[in-house]
Amino acid sequence: MKFNNPTGSIVAMITPFHQDGSVNFDALTQLLERQIAAGTDAILTLGTTGEYPTMSHEEDASVVAHTIKVVDGRVPVIVGSGSNCTATQVEKSIQYQDMGADALLLISPYYNKANSDGMVRHFAETADRVKIPCLLYNVPGRTGCSIPVSAVETLSRHPRICGIKEASGDMSYAMKIAHCVGPDFALYSGNDDITLPLMSIGGSGVISVFANVCPDVCHQIVADYAGGNQARALKTHLKYLELMNGLFMEVNPIPVKSAMNLMGLDAGPLRLPLCEMSREHQTALRAMMEEAGLL
Repeated sequence: MKFNNPTGSIVAMITPFHQDGSVNFDALTQLLERQIAAGTDAILTLGTTGEYPTMSHEEDASVVAHTIKVVDGRVPVIVGSGSNCTATQVEKSIQYQDMGADALLLISPYYNKANSDGMVRHFAETADRVKIPCLLYNVPGRTGCSIPVSAVETLSRHPRICGIKEASGDMSYAMKIAHCVGPDFALYSGNDDITLPLMSIGGSGVISVFANVCPDVCHQIVADYAGGNQARALKTHLKYLELMNGLFMEVNPIPVKSAMNLMGLDAGPLRLPLCEMSREHQTALRAMMEEAGLL
C-alpha cells in the first residue's frame, strides 16, 4: 500500500516476547489483527516501543517480514530503520524497502550526535538511496539531540522525506517547524498527550503508544478532530489523558506492556535493561486503567 501521509492514528507497535525472551509471532499476529479491526490507520514496527535496540538484525528482519505478511496491504506499514551509523541506516532502509515496507522512520543520530550539516547529510543520504517515503524522528529525550529547525526546513524539501514524528514534547519547537507542513510534508505527534495541540497547528495525527491499549479510541480522537468535531475529540482526549501520561510513568514500553498484560493481551516480558514496573507504579497504573473502564 502506498504511504500518502495518512491522517489518523499510527500505532507504534510493541514486540511481544515469550517468557524465554524470543519473539512471540503468534501474539504479534493477534495484536496486528486487533489494530486493523479497530481502525488503526497505519502500523509502525521497530520503533522505540518495539524494543528494537535489544533485538538482533535477524530478529528485526523477521518481525518486519511477519508484520508485512499479516497486514497484507490493508494499511501502510512503516518500519523503523534508524541508526546512529548512517551506513547501517542506509543498509537497513534498503533491506526493509525490498521486503515491502511502505515507508521508513529515520532517527537522528544518538550518542555520537551530529552538527546541523551532519544531521542533514545523515537523513538525506538515506532518502537518496531508497525509493519509498521517509519520516524524520525527533526524540531528543532518547537521542540527546534535537533535529535543528534549519535541518527540518532543508529536509522537508527532499522529494522522499514526507514528514516528521515530533516527540520532543516542545510546542515551541513544533511551532517553529509548522510552516514546513504541507501536502508533501506531514507533522505527526510522537506524544499522545499533545496530539490535539499539534493537530491544531497542522498536524496529521499521532504515532501512538496509547493505541496499543486503546486503538479504537485513539483512531476516533484523531478522526473526530480532523472531521471537524473538535469538541468531542477534546472530551475523549481529556477522558484518557491521565492514562496516556501514565503509560510514561516509567520508560516506554515498560508501562504499555504492563497495561496490555493486565488486559489479557499477550505482550509478554521485556528485554534487559528494561524490566518490570515497580510495585507502586503497577498499582497506580491499574487504578488508572480501572478509572478508564479497561479493567
